[in-house]
Amino acid sequence: MNLSGKSILITGATGSFGQKFIRTILERYEPTRVVVYSRDELKQHNMQQSLPQIGPMRYFIGDVRDESRLEMALRGVDTVIHAAALKQVPAAEYNPFECVRTNIHGAENIVNAAIRTGVERVIALSTDKAANPINLYGATKLASDKIFIAGNNLSPTGGTKFSVVRYGNVLGSRGSVLPLFNKLVEAGETTLPITDGRMTRFWITLQQGVDFVLESLDRMHGGEIFIPKLPSMRITDLAQAVLPGCKLRTIGIRPGEKLHEVMIPLEEARVTLELGSQYLIEPAFSFWSSENYIDQHKGSRVDENFEYSSNTNKDWISTEELREIIAKL
Repeated sequence: MNLSGKSILITGATGSFGQKFIRTILERYEPTRVVVYSRDELKQHNMQQSLPQIGPMRYFIGDVRDESRLEMALRGVDTVIHAAALKQVPAAEYNPFECVRTNIHGAENIVNAAIRTGVERVIALSTDKAANPINLYGATKLASDKIFIAGNNLSPTGGTKFSVVRYGNVLGSRGSVLPLFNKLVEAGETTLPITDGRMTRFWITLQQGVDFVLESLDRMHGGEIFIPKLPSMRITDLAQAVLPGCKLRTIGIRPGEKLHEVMIPLEEARVTLELGSQYLIEPAFSFWSSENYIDQHKGSRVDENFEYSSNTNKDWISTEELREIIAKL
């Protein structure tokens, strides 16, 4: 989607995704306004120092829990990327009320404020943990996904469109295990901690995540959950990529953590389309047309026994490929 001439607001914009997204759109387009919406003034200050001080940048201190502040920030905004969330699984287990207020109530506030201010499009970032969730973080993101999809029913004809992008762990982001491994190696450690040697994950780079969101913005009709086709990797391979020949120390799975991640559960296969390099989970709307989408994007339905899981995925990253990706990061 061409964002030149558009006004874009990113919630949680001081995070890894938000900063990469903003740098990307400033390089590729000429937006009239780019609004950083987050609650941490220090991170905003640091971001202002690292980004070129050009005309379109605006910095709003605000929390997605504050609906009135959101509504003020969204005036005149065309496109919203909702990246703000409490994402740490152990922290969410220990602080459930805070996680609910940010991830669920925050989603409700975004939907209401976007409809009232006439925002054109909203893309909400989700996570593989929202599919068949076993932890609180995943459960709150599943609820968030449902809220954004249902927002299309609340929006008037020709009003705000809401869609969701769901993808796996971001390699090299602040919340991933890679920075921890690198820190330990720099400190001279020769043994790296892993939770379980059987663990697998879907992985995506930060730039791939940004590009997929931009592609989904262009493709969305409202109500879709977009899921990219991603490679899987073993946590043991990542450790060996960071420190070849290292010894591994098993520390056990954290509360609420899975051995493997699922992005499309078996129960959603009947409403899932395969569209080239991505999957799409359809909304249960009377106005939704599967046939039009399939024809337009040359897609097809997945098998009714289909499940998109990191341990049964057909595409895998090798240790050597991981090493090359890490070097580029």
